[in-house]
Amino acid sequence: MTSPPPDPAARSLDARLDAIARQPFRAKFRLRGRELAVAAEKGPAAVRWHAYDLVAARLAPARPRNDGRQTPYRGHPVFVAQHATATCCRSCLQRWHGIPGGGS
Repeated sequence: MTSPPPDPAARSLDARLDAIARQPFRAKFRLRGRELAVAAEKGPAAVRWHAYDLVAARLAPARPRNDGRQTPYRGHPVFVAQHATATCCRSCLQRWHGIPGGGS
């Protein structure tokens, strides 16, 4: 039995994430120290919920407070992942993923 062909949207996202990973600024982000310890201690399910909460509060609003400065570089595995995947602020979401901000 063969598996179904990959979803075109998933292929597009994979290609975009591959391009983002080749950018020197994005490529340097790795879980280390505290972020690695938090991820290991809490586990993937808890980190996933943290990601949901952080994105909902800091990125999902059309005009987030402190846009472009609301995501620290370190301190939590989700912050590191956001910078690595260009999902750290509205400008990166628009530039890399084509998701527009809320306007003026």
